[in-house]
Amino acid sequence: MPYEQVRRKYGIRGSATVQKWVRKYGNGTRGERIRVETPEEINQTEQLKRRVRALERALADANIDLVLERAYTKLACERAGIQDVEGFKKKHRGAQLT
Repeated sequence: MPYEQVRRKYGIRGSATVQKWVRKYGNGTRGERIRVETPEEINQTEQLKRRVRALERALADANIDLVLERAYTKLACERAGIQDVEGFKKKHRGAQLT
C-alpha cells in the first residue's frame, strides 16, 4: 500500500510521517505489512497465543496417555497369555469395565 494511502487511511497529517516510521521501525524493505493494533487487539492476540499453548500441552498429554494405555494393554495381554493384542482390542472395544 502506498505511503499516501496509509496516511489517509489512518488520518496521519504529516506527509512524510509514514515513510519515517517505516525507515525507523521497519527493516528497510517495502512490501512487508505493518500492522497497527489497538490495545484490545493486542490483548486478544496474546489470549489466543496462550490458548494455543494450552491446547498444545493438552494434546501432548493426550498423546502420552495414549502411549501409556497401549503399553499397558500390551503388557496385560502378555501376562494373560493373549497373543493377538489387536484382535483383543477389536473384540473388546467399547466394553464396559465392571
